[in-house]
Amino acid sequence: MGGVPRGVSVAGLQVGGLTRGEAEQRLRAAIEPRATRPVAVTAGDVRTEIDPQAAGLQVDWGATLDQAGSQPLNPITRIASFFTTREVGVINSADERSVTTALEQLAPLVDRQPVEGSVRFEGLKPVPVAPVDGRRLDLPAAVGVLERDWAGGAPVALPLVPLRAATTTDDVQQAIDAVARPAVSAPVTVNGEGAQATLAPEVVASALSFRADPAADPKLVPEINEEKITDALNPQLAATEKPNRDATLDFSSGSPVVVPSQDGRGVDYDTTLRDLLKVLTQPAPRQITAVYADQPAKVTTDDINKLGIVGEISSFTTGGFAADSGQNIKRAAEQIDGSIVEPGETFSLNAKTNPRDAAHGYVEAGIIEDGHPARGVGGGVSQVATTLYNAAYFAGMVNVAHKEHSFYISRYPVAREATVFDNVIDLKFRNDGPTGVLIKTIWTPSSLTVKMFGTKRYEVTSTTGPRTNVTQPNTVTIPPGQPCSPSNGAPGFTATDTRTLRNIQTGETRSETRTVKYNPSPIVVCGR
Repeated sequence: MGGVPRGVSVAGLQVGGLTRGEAEQRLRAAIEPRATRPVAVTAGDVRTEIDPQAAGLQVDWGATLDQAGSQPLNPITRIASFFTTREVGVINSADERSVTTALEQLAPLVDRQPVEGSVRFEGLKPVPVAPVDGRRLDLPAAVGVLERDWAGGAPVALPLVPLRAATTTDDVQQAIDAVARPAVSAPVTVNGEGAQATLAPEVVASALSFRADPAADPKLVPEINEEKITDALNPQLAATEKPNRDATLDFSSGSPVVVPSQDGRGVDYDTTLRDLLKVLTQPAPRQITAVYADQPAKVTTDDINKLGIVGEISSFTTGGFAADSGQNIKRAAEQIDGSIVEPGETFSLNAKTNPRDAAHGYVEAGIIEDGHPARGVGGGVSQVATTLYNAAYFAGMVNVAHKEHSFYISRYPVAREATVFDNVIDLKFRNDGPTGVLIKTIWTPSSLTVKMFGTKRYEVTSTTGPRTNVTQPNTVTIPPGQPCSPSNGAPGFTATDTRTLRNIQTGETRSETRTVKYNPSPIVVCGR
């Protein structure tokens, strides 16, 4: 077979003019030692190292030399080869999936969603928050680049795809001028039936936020956290209301006794605050009129009597959440508290709590995004999903739909946890019993408990299998000056959970096994 054409280099090594045998010998001498050392890669401002053996980076010597030995068809290019060098990369012989898996661990640290412009308040002063473009690792292209260039000995620059923010600094300034600054310029008086309440500018500042909507005009849409407004007005108007009361069960005597419900009448805050944003852009004096409405109990005495409830059938508690996440956990817990799941009915957590946004009482809090800490409105609701899932699990409910986190979170039971996301990922379970089930939630600043009341049909036990197929995390270094949350990382693994249900009346036993694969979460090192 012929030699290598003039001017050709492979992995940075000059092999032009050599025979195939000489070229292979030179390449092997330089590249084979590199195959045992970590390969440095960069992706924007992130740098890390990849184990070439674990990633399946292996040189196909024959195919590489075939590529190096091909003569360019263009005669001008052939002439230019006397004076220039043509670089060709190596060809990988291993399964491309191994390379993809290695880069998938890097993607969470590289990927950054665009941060839309917004407005925040320092006291009563609106402060612009400029939009920031994002990026993501171009995974298909990065696989090809890494396979081609890893053997060269230099850091491999991986390709990125830019992600543009939909908002601009002009959109932010418009939001300040048209909404934010007028909103906190004066108080709002709320006229109730026999009493007045004052909505102070400080409360408005704490409740007002902006959501980016590329299809809207203007693109920054103001939102009011109605719960914060209601919390401020409630004490001032409480004397004008008659509170309602849900029917409950009192077990203090050893058997359930129904505590009757009571209907009430009070301020309909949804209707009262409907035009608040419009009023906030008007000059002082600013007033709105409180609208009152009947407020029937959510759970009536008749509801409780029809349920056929004998007692508590399950309870589960989780803890370990931060204060901001706790606000969202409390809000979601309030929304599902008192829910009744009729016989044959399917319960949906998303149906009870969506939309989880600022306008419905949710705040920005910590979330786990692709295995690393991030922030998002509604962060923490997955804790509600996990607690509720386990309560339903031990109550013997039928699992209809749920999804575990991609990365294991140590405060949750292995292979027995759940997450939610917008309307895409939901927690659903069905009551296939002959009697209804009542859901009650108990929130404290450090824990959440979900209890289910009904007629107990099953004794439920859980068995967790061993952790298998352990995969080690990559190390990712974040350069100095960049936002960084250091992490020790954690291995990925596969585990099973087996639920065994024994029918109390018949003694019949059945088991259900679920297998869950958790991805490794990367080790994050912050540059100094």
